[in-house]
Amino acid sequence: TPSEKEPQTVIMDGEVLDEPLSTAGRNRRWLETELDKQNVSIENVFLAQVDSYGQLTVDLFDDKIKVPTPQEKPLLLATIKKCQADLEIFCLSTESEEAKQMYSKNSEKLQKVIDKLTPMLKG
Repeated sequence: TPSEKEPQTVIMDGEVLDEPLSTAGRNRRWLETELDKQNVSIENVFLAQVDSYGQLTVDLFDDKIKVPTPQEKPLLLATIKKCQADLEIFCLSTESEEAKQMYSKNSEKLQKVIDKLTPMLKG
């Protein structure tokens, strides 16, 4: 993958590490929001890292607490696939030859995008 960055450790032993957080292009507000999404408090975090895609992964002190798997990437992929399918439907349902060509061309372009993004966005 192009210019894949090292994961940045942003929390260690329940303490926020501001420098790596900044290196990852994030701030404390973003970190708190991401932890809220996972229903986790900073004090319970043994280790948290931001990967090269800007995704936060969290290891907790207590292995009994389950952290939900992030759903943003699979959801984005599903949304793009839906848009591509909509374009195919529009192509089939229009009378205008010009519109048919436009929908078809853009559906094909979106399919190429889907093919490229699928490995990165698969859960």
